[in-house]
Amino acid sequence: MERVSGIGGIFLRATDPEALAAWYREGLGLDLGEHGVWLQEPGPTVFATFEHGSDYLGSADQRVMLNFRVADLDAMLAQLRSRGAAVAEETEEMDGVGRFGWVTDPEGNRIELWQRS
Repeated sequence: MERVSGIGGIFLRATDPEALAAWYREGLGLDLGEHGVWLQEPGPTVFATFEHGSDYLGSADQRVMLNFRVADLDAMLAQLRSRGAAVAEETEEMDGVGRFGWVTDPEGNRIELWQRS
């Protein structure tokens, strides 16, 4: 059986694609090169499915949620708040997995930030 070897891209619809790309570059520090190429650090990627009615992903219209690994969740959330981003007040911790926080991008997409244990 053939298998995929990793995520090859993330594609988002946007009212203003250039502004949204700038938000990800400036707010989250994604070092996007030519054509949006991002060379990320090695690490795990979680692939999980959720019930259709789950509110974990944000709005019922949002079918996919991005999850980004971060080294320091508190510092990243503070950085986003200082830029006026819509950051959720709560964080969550899962034993043996890490800590999680959430932000919503300017187009209304809920994003999960994950500091590994």
